Amino acid sequence: MKFDKSLLRTVLFSLGVVSFVIGVYQTVVQNDLGHNYWIFMVSMACWLPLNYWRQREAREAKEAAVAKQVAALQQPVKKNKRPPNRPKRR
Repeated sequence: MKFDKSLLRTVLFSLGVVSFVIGVYQTVVQNDLGHNYWIFMVSMACWLPLNYWRQREAREAKEAAVAKQVAALQQPVKKNKRPPNRPKRR
């Protein structure tokens, strides 16, 4: 069975948003952030891997682009054996 990484990202993002909203609601209702701190930490624990994966993918894409540019620069330059056609001077 193949694991779908995008599904995991969707579930983690959704769980992070829901837990953050619940944490804000409970904090407003109870007027106490200390007792609801763990709910915000659940939200952050869901968002941290998402940020890490996003940064890693951006870094890999940038490295691939640089490698492509380096490969293009290392290709030999084609030399023309014939001189270019120049107009005659009068």
